[in-house]
Amino acid sequence: MLAAWYERPGPARDVLTVGEMPDPDPGPGEVRVRLRLSGVNPGDTKKREDWLGYGMQFPRIVPHSDGAGVIDAVGDGVGSERVGQRVWVYGAQSYRPFGTAAQYTVVPSALAIDLPDEVTDEVGACLGIPGITAHRAVFADGSVDGKIVLVHGVLGGVSSLAAQLAAWAGATVIGTVKHAADLAEAHGSVAQCVALDANDPVAGIREHAPDGVDRIIEVSFSANVDLDAEVAAPQGVIAAYGTSAPRPDFDFWPMLFANLTLRLLGSDDFPVDAKRQATEDLTSAACVGALSVPIGEPLPLARVADAHDVVDRGSRDRVLVAVPG
Repeated sequence: MLAAWYERPGPARDVLTVGEMPDPDPGPGEVRVRLRLSGVNPGDTKKREDWLGYGMQFPRIVPHSDGAGVIDAVGDGVGSERVGQRVWVYGAQSYRPFGTAAQYTVVPSALAIDLPDEVTDEVGACLGIPGITAHRAVFADGSVDGKIVLVHGVLGGVSSLAAQLAAWAGATVIGTVKHAADLAEAHGSVAQCVALDANDPVAGIREHAPDGVDRIIEVSFSANVDLDAEVAAPQGVIAAYGTSAPRPDFDFWPMLFANLTLRLLGSDDFPVDAKRQATEDLTSAACVGALSVPIGEPLPLARVADAHDVVDRGSRDRVLVAVPG
């Protein structure tokens, strides 16, 4: 099969190779997916760069955890009726060496989710890491029906899906953007949007949530934690999946007196049941048109390094790699 891989960390065009590899065979409980599209996430490019200095987990890594395609073979213990099913894939390169930047990937059957006819391959390839992270951020602490949810960085991949999922589930969503010039780009699921470069963003949020917000979806905990403490309702939750500084500094007592919960979200290690529920809800929401994902023109597998560079430049469009037939 044709695949992209790297055998050492570094810049995309220095370490990524595109060439031939043996076709994989599914083992017990696994399915093989003939991929059409591979989704590229910031986590994939960070792994390639070895941004935390953990080193290579495997001698050779085929990157990317997300994708969409068709099951063409199954291992022992998987029903033959799965052959021919359109699926979206997540977690292909989570603690595994071979992801979706290839013509075939092999994953446990539970990681290949049936893709309804109403949902395109393009959307399916974008649901994995950002969608499951967004779902966990919104729902890990219970229903949001009737609650006010603040979503920071609402134009981002995870946060945009979080806002849409929260609105789909009955919440009133307040979003933030860095700059006032970006306010008009907020998705329709956001009832109100506030710019963080405004004179008083706390007052802007409190105007729409005078009693505070019930849930905060946080993309940059270290940068926003003081604001979050000021706008959170008592018993509120800050669900953080990112931070600018690895050792955030914050005022402990206001958060304690408000009885706030701080939830940290590492998508590879969510509970199995949480991932299963996320895949069901994401598929259902996408099927009824509740999820809108901005997607750039897919780049061919031969240009996988360019795709990584686009992600590293902070593209607001989701980046896909088209796998040749």
